[in-house]
Amino acid sequence: MASSDRKGSKPSKKLVDKYILEIRDEETFEKKISYRLSRLNVITALGLTFLVIVVLVVALIAYTPLREYIPGYSDVNLARNLVRATFVADSLAQDSRTKGAYIDNLKSILEDRVDVKLDQEPGVDEVNSTFLAQEQAASEKYQNIKLRRSREDSLLRVQMESEDSYNLNFVKSGKSGGGVVNFGSLLFFTPLKGIVTDTFSWNKRHFGVDIVAAANEAVKSVLDGTVILSTWTSETGYVIGIQHENNIVSFYKHNSVILKKEGNKVRAGEVVGIVGDSGELSTGPHLHFELWINGIPIDPEKYMVL
Repeated sequence: MASSDRKGSKPSKKLVDKYILEIRDEETFEKKISYRLSRLNVITALGLTFLVIVVLVVALIAYTPLREYIPGYSDVNLARNLVRATFVADSLAQDSRTKGAYIDNLKSILEDRVDVKLDQEPGVDEVNSTFLAQEQAASEKYQNIKLRRSREDSLLRVQMESEDSYNLNFVKSGKSGGGVVNFGSLLFFTPLKGIVTDTFSWNKRHFGVDIVAAANEAVKSVLDGTVILSTWTSETGYVIGIQHENNIVSFYKHNSVILKKEGNKVRAGEVVGIVGDSGELSTGPHLHFELWINGIPIDPEKYMVL
């Protein structure tokens, strides 16, 4: 009767039926651990264990670099950089188009070209055609006019050119095109920030300026150019000379160190040496700076801020 009742029990009743799980010693059969369990307890424990494992795996993937090893998963930083690069590229393209349109318009102005767009409002085509016809007629009308220089104009030109040839403010361009360059309009870089202690003087044959500055201050090129002299002399110590355009040469004397060799290209403001007191003619740490044009020394203070 009891056997038939057990077989007919409900499945839910079987889940809560109690069982004893014992762990015994293999040799002495001594009981070590004993648990009272049911099927429901076992299912619950397994479910909780599985849930904990799933949570740990998800946390490792979401908050650690391990996610990068998952096939098909892209790096967050890489995706962010790609989006940023896309925006930058779009901005550069837009800027390039804007500048291109500006340059085209500037070329049209410089070349006296009038670009006519035919996709405008009604009636504009006729106005543009009329304007172009008038412009062409005016051009043909004044094309045959020949301008002749008067005798006074020719004499004035000769006089001005002869005066400019002896004016140090105007120099002949060293470029193949020739021409004259306004020397006073050139923008010179300050060779050394400091105090001028001795100025340019023809009478004293002091063909430069002496600038005192703090120790280890950088000496810089006043213009773009090429180093033509990088040496040491007993009188002026470490000396560096730079050839610039328009027959301009600059010299930097009494350096403690020179950082450029002959033949090196330098830019305006580029460091070429370190201020010092090398040479027999030096009375202390300073820079003796000279500026020459067409083989003639000039006063640097007239053309740059020292």
